[in-house]
Amino acid sequence: MRTQLRACISCFILLFIAPFLRPSEVAAQAGREYRLRFYHTHTRERLDLVYRHGDAYSPEALAELDHFLRDHRTGEVRHFDPRVFDLLYDLTAAVHDSDGEIDVICGYRTPWSNEFLRNRSAHTGVARHSLHMQAEAIDIRLPGVPTSVVRDAALRLHRGGVGYYATSDFVHVDVGRVRRW
Repeated sequence: MRTQLRACISCFILLFIAPFLRPSEVAAQAGREYRLRFYHTHTRERLDLVYRHGDAYSPEALAELDHFLRDHRTGEVRHFDPRVFDLLYDLTAAVHDSDGEIDVICGYRTPWSNEFLRNRSAHTGVARHSLHMQAEAIDIRLPGVPTSVVRDAALRLHRGGVGYYATSDFVHVDVGRVRRW
């Protein structure tokens, strides 16, 4: 069924949309590189990679991202939802910082790490069922870009949850339902 649906969609695009696109636009979309640059504030590691070419995600790059965003307390790795990376890519573009480095405050959290943070008085905002535990959330800052600007851009994207932590100077973004705090 999915194969038939894809075939129908491809035919629709070829018959009704492609004639209106210039060949250079079609080629540019197919070969477009999606690059992200990161600095992890806890592990002090850096990562600079192309995670997607056109519509195809790179399995090797996704594996590197999964490892990079591991729970820094336990070392446990979980496969991230690639929509998180697309969200980050679009977010950096929205604040005109596509080539900038993203500071990662928190990526994946094991249930143990999540509960550890929930029990600390300084982290009372940690959700019991945090999307960090599903590898669908990330806490970030963009050096040189005020976190309020990052928050506003993430809200305009309307692609998931956005949490603003002004005192701690970071923004939480996730690919769950659209909400804000």
